[in-house]
Amino acid sequence: MADFTIYRALQLLLGLIVAYLLGSIPSAVWIGKSFFKTDVRKEGSHNAGATNTIRVLGLLPGLVVLALDVAKGWIAVYLSANVFGSFLKDWGWINDFSYYSLAVAIVVVVGHALPVFAGFKGGKGVATMLGAVIGLFNNIIPFVLAVFILTFVLTKYISVSSMAAAVSFPVLYLTSKLWLPKHEDITLSMAIFSVIVALFILWTHRKNIKRLRNHQEPKFKFKKTVSSDNQNNN
Repeated sequence: MADFTIYRALQLLLGLIVAYLLGSIPSAVWIGKSFFKTDVRKEGSHNAGATNTIRVLGLLPGLVVLALDVAKGWIAVYLSANVFGSFLKDWGWINDFSYYSLAVAIVVVVGHALPVFAGFKGGKGVATMLGAVIGLFNNIIPFVLAVFILTFVLTKYISVSSMAAAVSFPVLYLTSKLWLPKHEDITLSMAIFSVIVALFILWTHRKNIKRLRNHQEPKFKFKKTVSSDNQNNN
């Protein structure tokens, strides 16, 4: 029995390690260096994410980075439910299965922000967090995305849109029983996680908040805005 317990514990630990390694895949950095000979962390906002990739490399590379970063979060949560933690519901060691998936979601985002494959200098984790949230909260995620899109249409700021969507996330989840016909039961673990997500996104955007207060935050454009001359000089 002891050997069985150790085996299962190692399986859970392996799931967390895989989640971190998935998050550590620096799509923006690798695409920039491999195809454009450019490290996006040294250009534009210096962030290894989709928005800065569009700013530095163009729309298509940015969309590829966005898709890959979202996929990292979703795949990590999927594996937690169907591979590494699939036995938990029947095993009885963890009563609330969602705790393990939530831990995996947090770890994959940490991997994106502190990637072992890119010198622990990654992005803000918004897209990767989105992928994890899609896997965990598929009922309300369309409404969170709607908040993002509406805010972007009104402001043209990706940062403001991301923060608005993040803040709306726990509000929409905690009130989902009141307005969502096919809602899932609200659990304490998911409620805490939704609040953590909002606080995390706000924290990663602290520099954006400062620039917004100083009227220095650039509005988003669907094209490359960092000149090639500037790239060659850095």
